[in-house]
Amino acid sequence: MAEKESLLARLRKRHAWLDHLVRAGTRYTERYGDHYAAAITYYSVLSLIPLLMLGFSVAGFVLAGDMQLLDQIRSGIATAVPGALGDQVNTIVGKLIDARGSVGIFGLLAALYSGLGWMTSLRDAVTAQWTRERPQLPFLITAVKDLLTLIGLGLALVISFGITAAGTGLGGLLLEWLGLRDTGWADALLSIAAIVLGLLANWLVFLWVLSSLPRFHVGWRSAVRGAVTGAIGFEILKQVGNIYLRMIKDSPSGSVFGTLLGLLVFINLVSRFLVFITAWTATAKENMARSAEPAPLPEPVVIRHSVHVSGRPDATLTAGLLSAGALVGVTLTRLLRRR
Repeated sequence: MAEKESLLARLRKRHAWLDHLVRAGTRYTERYGDHYAAAITYYSVLSLIPLLMLGFSVAGFVLAGDMQLLDQIRSGIATAVPGALGDQVNTIVGKLIDARGSVGIFGLLAALYSGLGWMTSLRDAVTAQWTRERPQLPFLITAVKDLLTLIGLGLALVISFGITAAGTGLGGLLLEWLGLRDTGWADALLSIAAIVLGLLANWLVFLWVLSSLPRFHVGWRSAVRGAVTGAIGFEILKQVGNIYLRMIKDSPSGSVFGTLLGLLVFINLVSRFLVFITAWTATAKENMARSAEPAPLPEPVVIRHSVHVSGRPDATLTAGLLSAGALVGVTLTRLLRRR
């Protein structure tokens, strides 16, 4: 009697999207998606400190060249934090400005280390979801490739945010020029346009990530559908994150600890989502053949002639054979003489 199929198996046969989702989840689990996402999250959080140091360094150079702005900041600190504490804060600001060069260099080196670690983890993660192994290349070549890829991703993000900002800004100017800035339907239309532009920018970033980050050639045609799904999912994550920040902004403790925890959770969710989208792309039917590791070529067959040279016969065996031959010869000779 044939074993009855489970409900999930029947649903997978009936719905192609569910079958694809299960395949992606299986690939994500088998290829250690959560572990890779944790590594990406670690290097993402680690990168925040050197980025802040670079920000302080840039601010120090700006303030050192604009004494009027520096005096305004110091006056604002003295007004907001009067007394000895305000003087202490102003002293710290002065030290940061004096050490702007060393802070910037150290921050740049730390950002380079954490950025390379982040890109290496991200590239290994997306490569693993295609069931490919990391190629064994020299460390220097791998580091240079990861650095160039990091720069490329940074440019893709700049273009993405530029498209969103430019579209939203031009839309606001257009509404003001038409005198529709305070009109409800016009503001709603502008919000929808901002979301559409955000989706377009996200799609461009995910298309570049899914096609360029794996450590073998994928091609943008294989990543188009995955980039669409990734863009929509990432926009949903951003909207949920905005709602969370609005909920905690009025709470003193929530605005400090809630923001940090929210940022950590958001980075981890985005990391998991990115790795899962890669698994979803790799398990599409049109990409399944690319997911398999190419079979190694068989070793060439070499035909060699083998000539075996026997060794010399044993002395005892030789003596025995000679004696037997002599005896047979003598016997035959006597028989022939009698005849």
